Amino acid sequence: MTNPAPRRTPTTYRVWAPTPADVRLVVDGTTHPMTPADNGWWESFVPLRPGARYGYRLFDGDTWSKVVPDPRARRLPDGVHGLAETTDETSFTFTDDTWRGVSPGGQVIYELHTGTFTEQGDFAGIETKLDYLADLGVTVIELMPVQPFGGNRNWGYDGVSWHAVHEGYGGPEGLKHLVDAAHAKGIAVMLDVVYNHFGPDGNYAGMFGPYTTSGDTAWGDVVNLWEKNSDEVRNYILDAVYMWLTDYHIDGLRLDAVQAYHDPGAEHILAQMQKTAEQAAAETGRQKFLIAESDQNDPRLTRGRAGGGYGLAAQWDDDIHHALHTLVSGEQHAYYSDFGTTEVLAKTLTGVFYHNGCSSSFRGRTHGAPVDTHATPASCFVTYTTTHDQTGNRARGDRPSMNLPPEKQVLKAAVICCSPYTPMLFMGEEFGAETPFAFFCSHTDDELNRLTDQGRHREFAYFGWDTDDVPVPSDEQTFLDSKLRWDFSPEQQRILDAYTTLLRLRRTWRLARPWLDEVTVNHSDQWLTIERDDVFLAANFSDREQRIPLGGRLIYSFTGARATDSETILDPWGFALVART
Repeated sequence: MTNPAPRRTPTTYRVWAPTPADVRLVVDGTTHPMTPADNGWWESFVPLRPGARYGYRLFDGDTWSKVVPDPRARRLPDGVHGLAETTDETSFTFTDDTWRGVSPGGQVIYELHTGTFTEQGDFAGIETKLDYLADLGVTVIELMPVQPFGGNRNWGYDGVSWHAVHEGYGGPEGLKHLVDAAHAKGIAVMLDVVYNHFGPDGNYAGMFGPYTTSGDTAWGDVVNLWEKNSDEVRNYILDAVYMWLTDYHIDGLRLDAVQAYHDPGAEHILAQMQKTAEQAAAETGRQKFLIAESDQNDPRLTRGRAGGGYGLAAQWDDDIHHALHTLVSGEQHAYYSDFGTTEVLAKTLTGVFYHNGCSSSFRGRTHGAPVDTHATPASCFVTYTTTHDQTGNRARGDRPSMNLPPEKQVLKAAVICCSPYTPMLFMGEEFGAETPFAFFCSHTDDELNRLTDQGRHREFAYFGWDTDDVPVPSDEQTFLDSKLRWDFSPEQQRILDAYTTLLRLRRTWRLARPWLDEVTVNHSDQWLTIERDDVFLAANFSDREQRIPLGGRLIYSFTGARATDSETILDPWGFALVART
């Protein structure tokens, strides 16, 4: 498939089910026969009726299954084990007619988890914080996955029905209402989507057809993008991409762990996703974008298709996080082992990746490839002081703000905000949240919960973490403890004011300039500067005062930095944003 498939709106119940010998439709308790059609599809002559509850019974040649939900269900009101509900896609009226979308360049992204961002724990709760986010300087909110999962508590990466929305968050209408409200505040909405595996609880897709194939991603079976009958699995994904960007008015998608897509074909699924996003943009008259997460340091993700790449708008950049985190925290275990010096941070700030074809001691091999910084804008790379992964995949789910004093927290933020890359905040970091963000789940199967707990302990032991204090993922208290608390102490208010100021200065001084050759980075063993022709950031990564041989007019410092015409004097772990005179 070289171009996105034409999309039609079905008027009767249809399901792709090449595996069973027979299929029956059950609508509101009444069973109907189905007729085989082309390419493994089954059709009925029963018209779609909004609000109807439906599912399918599948015959494997010997027995009929229980009634199971449609893999393409748009709504699962009773959860992943319940019947689907037929939806009316015209029932919600958007009011964002003047919204034209955004591209990553110049944006500030805010990653959040719907269930723990507010005490309310749903889309409506997020709406109550839109003014707060706008005042902070956020222009894009990134929702961690909202597809249905087993139980009521989950990070979202265990989704099983890729066209639906978790009912506990507000369902399809709740998500649309949030998007509409965000657009009214000038804030775009991204959705984190998982197309590299299915969750283990409530996954009935394999009863219908070969949605997965042999192999393991460490989270689940490999999604079938290449073996027999894979065309419809690809369409399942591409139709979901199109749906989010059109029916839900979502502005962009964050694609989880794309290195786990096994696709050796001539046209990679990522290129097809990008074409689908471009189709959605053309049809809606709004900008749409895709951002990839990958641990491969692969410049092909954001390289244009004409140059052999996939043409995505951006990708996450863990190397800058690792370089910054190790410098400030002193941690250098596991995948942090090659980081921890200002020289490494300088390399990432000017060349995107540290591992760009050089040796990785953690992996025991060379890793990554260099980015052509003359052809790839800095906005193509998303940088951060922490993420849900970098916090939640610690043994206790402890945030940097639980271990670092305010000056170190804000120093990291200053580097991210003053770099030319696209900055992203993880919910709560902007005020130094003191609540953890631990891994949590509530699978409906007790054995799954037990195995998940065991798996977390094995993983942390492998990386050298102390596993004694690992919280039990299925314990409701683990989830409740991870909810943000919005009553700020004076110290937290001071950190929030600093973040707000840094994001304002990023806009005022146009620090999101597109090309890396407009930025110079210099360093010693203790300090580093990010320099432009009119302004520079000087950052001290030591517990001693540092004098930087660059001067000018002090614009901002969180601590007590000073600037003269010839030098900038930095407090321990301090920074200064200075205008050249």
